[in-house]
Amino acid sequence: MQEEVVAVIVGAGPAGLAAAACLGRRSVPYLVVEREGCSASLWRRRAYDRLKLHLAKEFCALPHAPFPDGTPTYVPKREFVAYLDAYAERFGVEPRYCTSVESAAYDEGAGRWVVAARDTAAGTEIRYKARFLVVATGENGVGSVPEIPGMESFPGEAIHSSTYRSGGRYAGQRVLVVGSGNSGMEIAYDLANHGADTSIVVRSPVHIMTKGLIRLGITLVQHVPVTIVDCLIVNMANFIFGDLSRHGIVRPKPGPLALKSKTGRSSVVDVGTVGLIKKGIIKVFGGITRIIGNKVEFEDGNESSFDAIVFATGYKTTVNLWLKDDKCMLNNDGFPEKDYPNHWKGENGLYCAGFARRGLAGISMDAKNIADDITEIFFSG
Repeated sequence: MQEEVVAVIVGAGPAGLAAAACLGRRSVPYLVVEREGCSASLWRRRAYDRLKLHLAKEFCALPHAPFPDGTPTYVPKREFVAYLDAYAERFGVEPRYCTSVESAAYDEGAGRWVVAARDTAAGTEIRYKARFLVVATGENGVGSVPEIPGMESFPGEAIHSSTYRSGGRYAGQRVLVVGSGNSGMEIAYDLANHGADTSIVVRSPVHIMTKGLIRLGITLVQHVPVTIVDCLIVNMANFIFGDLSRHGIVRPKPGPLALKSKTGRSSVVDVGTVGLIKKGIIKVFGGITRIIGNKVEFEDGNESSFDAIVFATGYKTTVNLWLKDDKCMLNNDGFPEKDYPNHWKGENGLYCAGFARRGLAGISMDAKNIADDITEIFFSG
């Protein structure tokens, strides 16, 4: 079975929905394909229950659709999913679900992208020929778990944070959270609040901020140099949290906004975890050396036994598994070779949305830029 379309958008998460909405408003025909049976599967199926957007809603709305009146400043997971559903309905985005892309290659002779996909529900193969290909599968393709010597000997439960929902079933257990980003810190807080004996691995320097400080910083940096803004919010954070180095947490040398811009690494927005660390309710360890049975050995020579391990160690993209002929638009890790803000456009009608490591605001910018570019090319012949 073969189908000719103008643009194929791979992925029905926020990036794919935004790209589709922007193209639709420009009257450019498109098709969204999604391997899962629903849109925004990361938010529906792989996000823990207490999750809220860490940035204020004014920085998180998708193009042409602000959040409804009455939406909380920091949008809970359930309300964000409802917003995405309403967004798709409003702009008439109807993804073709259970469609897993197996390869996408550019046919120089025909001047078209040939996308080979499988309908996983029917078990049939489909080929799409498209003038434009938008990769919108996002940064969070599959969970990434580090290789740790002796991990196979651990007798307890070891999961990636994508399958974690709530700390309720871990009450009374000794649980180690590996990873000190936003997910790791919030999961540690959730576990401790549900009565788990909680520890967390903090290997790298990290900026701890409040939601208010991040909101202030993003607002000010539109008018004030980033170095000044970073200095201000770091000093305010130090006043709020005090010296955390005695608890095993140190700040990176670059400021939080400069670090985000340069590397994509986000600050940790504290939800109460720091207070529990200061009280000794959550224990902090350095990097793991090895695991022997239920005993974990750490780089500083400490060791402790655990019943469960949660790896909040991020995700990796899967684009390189199926995208061919991208002309080096993406690197070996599946992220754009070009720096922001020129990362979103490749060659031969190839684009990527949602890979700038700039959250939902970055997704909106990508979607608008892609739609503008495709519209100009499509209607100019």
